[in-house]
Amino acid sequence: MRRCGLPLQRRDGTFVCAAGHSYDVARSGYVNLLQPQDRRSREAGDSRAAVEARASLLAAGVGRTLIDTIANRAATFDLGDDPVIVDLGCGSGDALAALTARAGTGIGIDLSTAAIERAARHFPDRTWVVANADRRLPLLDRHVDLVLSLHGRRNPAEVARVLTPMGQLLVAVPAADDLIELRELVQGQRLEHDRVGAVLEEHEASFQLVDRSAVRETLELHREALLNMLRGTYRGVRRGVAERVATLTRMKVTLASDILVLRPIT
Repeated sequence: MRRCGLPLQRRDGTFVCAAGHSYDVARSGYVNLLQPQDRRSREAGDSRAAVEARASLLAAGVGRTLIDTIANRAATFDLGDDPVIVDLGCGSGDALAALTARAGTGIGIDLSTAAIERAARHFPDRTWVVANADRRLPLLDRHVDLVLSLHGRRNPAEVARVLTPMGQLLVAVPAADDLIELRELVQGQRLEHDRVGAVLEEHEASFQLVDRSAVRETLELHREALLNMLRGTYRGVRRGVAERVATLTRMKVTLASDILVLRPIT
C-alpha cells in the first residue's frame, strides 16, 4: 500500500509485508502493485497492440543494436558479483534480460500489464512488476546498483533514493534524428528535437554526468515493419495522416539514441 514502505516477501503465490498487505502473483509470474490512483484509464500504459508491434520489430532485429550497446556499456561498470538492476518502463523486458543474462537480479517495472505479462512469460527468472514509475518506486532505499531508463520513464528523486552511493543510472533517449524519415512522412515536416539538455536539467540536483555517447543506424524497412514502427511509437494511422501512411512500401529509416551515464552526487 502507498506510504507503507515495508519489504515484501514472496510466499508461494503471494508477496506479503509485515503489516499484512499482500499482492497475488499472476499466473504468468508478475505482481501488480498498481494502486487505483496510479492509472488514468483501465488499460494503463502501452496497449497490447503496441507491445506486439515492438516485439515483432525486435524479432526482426530492429532495435537490437540499442540493446546490445546498452548491455556492452553496462558490462564495463563495476557493479559487483550479483548486482540489482532495475529497468523503469521495461516494456517486454528484452533489455533487462540481456543485462542480467550472466549475473544479477533483474527487476522490471512498467505501467502496462500487457508488456509485463509478455516479459514474465519470456523471462520467468526475473522479477516483473506492474507499477507507476512516476510515483514512489516499490524498492528499498540504496539497494539498487544500476537503473535503466531506455526510451522510458524517468524519476530522478526516486532513482536517487534507491541507488547505492556507487550505483549508476543509464538513460537512453531518442536522438534528434531518430525516425526522422518516417516522422517527416507522417507529420509533413522535418522536426528535430534534442532531449539531452532536458534530461540533464531534470537530474542536475541529484546526479552528475559520467559519460555521453550515441548509437545510430539506418535500416531499410518494408511496409509491415514500418507500420509496426508507427503502432509502437504512437504515430500510427490517425485520421489526418491515413493517406500518407497508405503510400508506405519501403523506406530507409534512421534509428538513433543518445546514451547518458549518470552517478548520484554524494
